[in-house]
Amino acid sequence: MRLSQFRDNIGPRSERGEPMGLRQLREARGLTQTELAKRTGIAQTVISEYEHGKRNIRLMSLDNALKLSRALMCRPDELVDGTPE
Repeated sequence: MRLSQFRDNIGPRSERGEPMGLRQLREARGLTQTELAKRTGIAQTVISEYEHGKRNIRLMSLDNALKLSRALMCRPDELVDGTPE
């Protein structure tokens, strides 16, 4: 099995079996953008921009990736899994 195939078989999945990105992870945890912002100290507008593609989520700071992954109980790479390259 290739590493990419293995990676595609792990991590949170949507109901359709697709990898989940930031928005899907947040919604799966029952959090609003405002609640996530309060838990992480990241501005709600920044979270919204990541979710809507106005900011490149793949270029977020390590600090923000760690804050979000801790709040959403996931690995940092899972934040971008549902985001096209």
